[in-house]
Amino acid sequence: MRIAILGASGKVGGLLVDQAGERGHHVVALVRDPERFSRRPGSGPVEIRRADVTSLQDFPALGDVDVVVSAIGISKGDGPGALVAAAKVLAASGVRTVWLGALGSGDSAGAGGRLYQVIMRMVVGKELAEKAEADRIALRAGATVVHAPDLGNGPVSPGHRLVPLAEYRRPLLPPRISRATAAASLLDEAETGGHPGAIVVPLG
Repeated sequence: MRIAILGASGKVGGLLVDQAGERGHHVVALVRDPERFSRRPGSGPVEIRRADVTSLQDFPALGDVDVVVSAIGISKGDGPGALVAAAKVLAASGVRTVWLGALGSGDSAGAGGRLYQVIMRMVVGKELAEKAEADRIALRAGATVVHAPDLGNGPVSPGHRLVPLAEYRRPLLPPRISRATAAASLLDEAETGGHPGAIVVPLG
């Protein structure tokens, strides 16, 4: 498959590039500053395209890819609206999209438990509203939105899987998975396309 990865220079995005290459996919890295993008040794060939979601003229055509996986986040220095702009650009592209969202935002508010939601409000704050709006745009365009919980370091969980939000059981303790597991879950959905227009939660 030809898989485009938006936010390829980020922590999850970099893992997506590595894992997609390991799975034998042709990787197209969509990054704001190609000169600052670096891939790990042994990650395989990567096609790099400049992609600034805040400037349509600097966003490349994606008609030659099978699916876009978005791991874009809000970076320091980004003004409000970056996530919404990204969601609108990908929705307009017409390419099947797998969108990384956050458990505890929008439709999954409260799903991670009371303590987790308090932490989300403290850490994410005003960005929760923008994440929810970006999710709505992505869902209306038919994207799969993956609501990942708190992310940490570590390997891919061998038992990782995706469950629809309606089937996700609220945990007793704040949920957490590794970034590598989140990346693997995003790629699983990119390969199978099993949950179009729906919110799913990665377990592992």
